[in-house]
Amino acid sequence: MPFVSLSSLPNMELAFSYNKKKVIQALRYHFISRKEIRIMLILVNVFAVISAVLLYFKKIRPEPFLLGSVTWLLLMTGVWYILPYSIYKRAPTFKDKFRIAFNEAEVHLENSKGYVNWEWNRFSKFFETPHFFHLYFDAKTFFLVPKDEMGEDFRHSLWELLNRKIGGKA
Repeated sequence: MPFVSLSSLPNMELAFSYNKKKVIQALRYHFISRKEIRIMLILVNVFAVISAVLLYFKKIRPEPFLLGSVTWLLLMTGVWYILPYSIYKRAPTFKDKFRIAFNEAEVHLENSKGYVNWEWNRFSKFFETPHFFHLYFDAKTFFLVPKDEMGEDFRHSLWELLNRKIGGKA
């Protein structure tokens, strides 16, 4: 299927595929950015520190400290390794090649299977990480736009467009 440019700016088109290591890192950013995971990490860390201090002053037995340490280790393993790798493995999206175009009216995305047009009001928020723009439809559903193939001018123009079209919603 030929690529149909919907962009009013000729340089607002991008062809890309995903790099596994960078996607895993982006998924980590997604999980860490979630409010409930941040709160859980803070609470587990506070529990681990308090139990370490109380253990040092011999106010508690070693079991609460061990429990805090094991909980922290399990939580970090889940957030840092298990969740990102399992999502990467299950999502065929990350193994495909795409073309994307941005314009004032919508985002046009296509691959070998077809295309989709998303009007800007479909997005709830966006944020930028070192390798991606994360475009969120809701709290759990998002699309990653890699920055690898973008020049500095393209990245800056895209950030301005995203900020203008989505930025004020979050």
